[in-house]
Amino acid sequence: MIQLNIKCPHCGKSLMDETHKIDEHPSVKVSIGYEKKKGFLYFSSLYGSYNIETDVFVPDRKVASFFCPHCQKELKSTRICELCEAPMIPMRFAEGGTVQICSRRGCKKHLIEFEDLDTEIRAFYDKYSRFLKSN
Repeated sequence: MIQLNIKCPHCGKSLMDETHKIDEHPSVKVSIGYEKKKGFLYFSSLYGSYNIETDVFVPDRKVASFFCPHCQKELKSTRICELCEAPMIPMRFAEGGTVQICSRRGCKKHLIEFEDLDTEIRAFYDKYSRFLKSN
């Protein structure tokens, strides 16, 4: 599996939490809100893992709001999930490019996008090629 290095698309600060491990790797930490409750959501930084930990209960199939724990700006895309029609949550790769995950609990839709295709794919491949070759 590939471990991703994620940062906020607004302030550019790392969302990686070295102290809170999931799947034995640093987790991705975001602030989360559901109804009137707020807290943190930690999810696996391993691409393909859906393991999470949170102190805010979000019922299955409900949509939560996501925020950067540093700048507090909402992580919300104009893109809508093709599977369930919930807002997608954008985050940036430290190496360039964007990963988006669905904001609906239980939906596994996600996607990766590159704006500057040549530069960002080259940086992504340079960073992760050892994982891609081993599979």
